[in-house]
Amino acid sequence: MKESKDVIEYFFYVVVFFLCVSCSKTHAPAPLCPVPSEDQMRWQEMEYYAFVHFSLNTYTNQSWGYGSEDVNLFNPEKLDCRQWARICKEAGMKGIILTAKHHSGFCLWPSEYTEYSVKHAPWKNGKGDVVREMSEACKEYGLKLGIYVSPWDRNHPDYGKPEYITYFRNQIKELLTNYGPIFEIWFDGANGGTGYYGGADENRKIDRTTYYDWKNTYKMIRELQPDIVIWNDGGDRGDLRWVGTEAGLVGETNWSLLNGTGEVEWAMLHYGLESGDSWVPAEVNTSIRPEWFYHPDEDSKVKTVPQLMETYYNSIGRNGTLLLNFPIMPNGLIHENDEKAVLEFAATVKASFAKNLAENRKVSASNVRGNAKQFRAEYVVDSNKDTYWTSDDSVTTPSLTIDFEKPTLFNRFLVQEYIRSGQRVKSFIVEAFIDGAWNEVARGTTIGYKRILRFPGVETTKVRFSITGAKGSPVISNIGIYNAPVFLNAPSIMRNKSGEITIKTNDIGPYFYYTLDGNEPTQQSKKYEGPVPTEGKVNVKAIAYDPATDKSSPVAIERFDICRKDWKIVEAEDEKVYAILDGDVSTTWSQRKEKLPVDLVIDFGSEKNLNGFKYHPDPGMWNPGITQYELYVSGDGKKWKLADHGEFANIKNNRVWQIKKFSATKARFINLRALKNTEGNNTIGYAEIDVVTD
Repeated sequence: MKESKDVIEYFFYVVVFFLCVSCSKTHAPAPLCPVPSEDQMRWQEMEYYAFVHFSLNTYTNQSWGYGSEDVNLFNPEKLDCRQWARICKEAGMKGIILTAKHHSGFCLWPSEYTEYSVKHAPWKNGKGDVVREMSEACKEYGLKLGIYVSPWDRNHPDYGKPEYITYFRNQIKELLTNYGPIFEIWFDGANGGTGYYGGADENRKIDRTTYYDWKNTYKMIRELQPDIVIWNDGGDRGDLRWVGTEAGLVGETNWSLLNGTGEVEWAMLHYGLESGDSWVPAEVNTSIRPEWFYHPDEDSKVKTVPQLMETYYNSIGRNGTLLLNFPIMPNGLIHENDEKAVLEFAATVKASFAKNLAENRKVSASNVRGNAKQFRAEYVVDSNKDTYWTSDDSVTTPSLTIDFEKPTLFNRFLVQEYIRSGQRVKSFIVEAFIDGAWNEVARGTTIGYKRILRFPGVETTKVRFSITGAKGSPVISNIGIYNAPVFLNAPSIMRNKSGEITIKTNDIGPYFYYTLDGNEPTQQSKKYEGPVPTEGKVNVKAIAYDPATDKSSPVAIERFDICRKDWKIVEAEDEKVYAILDGDVSTTWSQRKEKLPVDLVIDFGSEKNLNGFKYHPDPGMWNPGITQYELYVSGDGKKWKLADHGEFANIKNNRVWQIKKFSATKARFINLRALKNTEGNNTIGYAEIDVVTD
């Protein structure tokens, strides 16, 4: 009994000891809810991963398929998911999201619930499974697999009816059951419209807030894949949010918060909601080319390294993740231009953040919470994501100072919050100690998981980071200070109505060199001195060159068709209409009628051999662009024939050149008839109109 009593007393004193230690220990700030789940944390720490878009409309050169495309078109003779995975791995990506089913309804796996899939394609004699090959390639290269499955199905006869929901869920079950762990499932926001629908060929509308019964669909998904995160732009709030644009940027202020219920306005998508009651962080989705699916005309439009770096800073550098798309070619491979660009991008990111100038430097804080060792300033440069500095609750503007001890040049400042305790910082400034005084070099708003500020190079001996506004005591886990290489942007090339070529860039000081015959420009090429007159078709290539650094920009490429100097807009009462022929997509014109359709008639002045046309919508997000059209041609402006009709898919979110080809025909006049627009009203916006004659 005595021994038992001694044991009890021993444990009593042990408990008392630890209670005393606990009472004397300074407590961490209480979590500022909402906070991320473990699934959201794993996703956030991935930072950068790939989209791949591939379907039947790859073979028809369409942005979206209608659901009527012939299954026999799908025969990618060189399809190699290992190539996709290798490129993504070498580019520093952590996963791949595959478009297993886009709006056309065509399935890249042999679904037992539809005949509209690879099992009836000539590829591998109907025995192929792209999802399976993608899953195996991801495992081989250590990448996570994600799945995109479109809720809208333009092929299925039951779309719009209750029966379709069973079909939709059965396909989700197939994808989440047969291919291993899935880190993210992606539901597009495009819902309802014209489609084949099993031969009905009609327009169907649904209520996207109720039709899919997302609550029960989510429940099923989480039962099948407990560690998954859900991205949904089409209904109930998922785990992640869209940022309101496909241009590759989220708001400079970016809260990882939204309300769990209620309407979500565009500003909430783009900036988050400071007072939101749910953790719904931002995923920035954009393509390495202007559009999502492969188009041969875009082989020269792959984003350059400076453009991709801009996307990096405006996504990962603004508390988001980056989902970068590769359009797969009809042969089943990623184009060499895309591969080259993304690998150069990866090398540039690595070079930009290769050396943290703050590492192993003395860090001091204006205040340390409770003066406790577990929150000391040095933790912001210890490369440990689970340690952090924080201050007492009573301190309103806490700061950290990094001492370089000698003059040091820097142009990037990176800071991270310990977001497991919530997102707290509302504003901060970065200062450099120059000539005996503190000088502000940059300021920011929210931080979140990661924030990177850019500014011209500054040489200093000390850097001070001060929090000027916060929802609670800051929890700063990491600070990085870097001197990143600076690159020239590729110049923009425009040709106006009279045929003059203009070359310019936003950079200050560079010279421009150009060619008009398609050859690569060098410093020995023609130097740009002012507008260059041209006639007919021209293939222009240009570079910017900075003599101070002896560096050149990436090559800019523009191919221009026939000159538009003799073109006239028929029945145009407003001279501003000619903004749509000036070569500058930032200058726009709009026309409004009492009701649709709206006609735009152009007289070329003489007969031309046409086989296509080009339309660039007004780039303003809320300005109406054409979604459905008819294109008529005429020799005399009186007798017209229909040359083409169709849709400009996804034009509301992706306002880029729309190029449509049709059977060769001769015409002096064209009439672009707008049947429907993005805003559902009677106003049509234009930035540019052109034709294709080759």
